[in-house]
Amino acid sequence: MSNAIDTRTALLAEAETLVRTLGYAAFSYGDLSERVGIRKASIHHHFSTKEVLGNALIENYLERFRAQLAELSASGGAATKQLRAYGDFFSGSLAEGQMPLCGALAADAAYLPPSMQKRVKAFFELHVDWLETVLRNGAANGEITLFAPPKRSALLLLSTLQGASVVAWALKDPSVIKPVFRQLLDSISRNDA
Repeated sequence: MSNAIDTRTALLAEAETLVRTLGYAAFSYGDLSERVGIRKASIHHHFSTKEVLGNALIENYLERFRAQLAELSASGGAATKQLRAYGDFFSGSLAEGQMPLCGALAADAAYLPPSMQKRVKAFFELHVDWLETVLRNGAANGEITLFAPPKRSALLLLSTLQGASVVAWALKDPSVIKPVFRQLLDSISRNDA
């Protein structure tokens, strides 16, 4: 691997950490320069603007997240098992002292350039689409009882996780996420499943 690729990878990793701990609006190329150990001008060589960096960061994260969702789907496990594992993504990131990226970016939506807002929207749509599919499949096989259409139920699950993430972030206690999410899952799961 070349140094340019290593530097680009390091910049994306550190930018993600900064966004997930400080927020997009709160970090600068100076912060990134200090963390990676290169000059600000060198960052501009890889990412001409913060917007270009932000878009690359989202795309990089989306690629990893799509792979995680595909792995969960391919596991062939029960819908509730897949949903629990999905919920664990949120508590796992907070356990590392970071907000989930989509939540951190959504919180900064007013400060994001339109190109990044579009990608953040696509990121949330990916969440909802995946959840809707799992819920639809779980309802079809009798494992889950939906009291609302699958899309609305997917939005409820995602909103619960996002809200619990914000509360957990404020309390500095990632352990609050799982019980809340599991209680919601239990309310839509059949006892005999």
